[in-house]
Amino acid sequence: MVAPGGSLVPLLLLHVRVIDLSPDLAEIMSEPQTPPDANESARLRALVKDYETRLTGAASLVAHVRHEINNPLAALLGQAQLLLREELSPKARTRVEAIEASAKRIEKTVAELRDIQTPVAAVNRAEE
Repeated sequence: MVAPGGSLVPLLLLHVRVIDLSPDLAEIMSEPQTPPDANESARLRALVKDYETRLTGAASLVAHVRHEINNPLAALLGQAQLLLREELSPKARTRVEAIEASAKRIEKTVAELRDIQTPVAAVNRAEE
């Protein structure tokens, strides 16, 4: 990617598969609220287990993405902060400050991923 002014900007592309749970959830929500029979209970347990498996897989992906972003991000942020301790021209200081601000923004976003990293089933089991 090329930034204004013609300098090259590194670009990280991630391919993430989104899991759509809405059709099955809509089915569950629209079912009558009568006590389920044994077959229905088994089907619902299997459905919950499938969702737990999917959530665990998604949590694993999130953990991997956080790790892969955080390591180079820490180096980038550290180097920017070291540069800011040096004598820089006003133009260079502005650029390094922009790098630092962008790195901190990414750092905050990656930290927010921590909230979705732990699968719901694991949290529910820990509360029991």
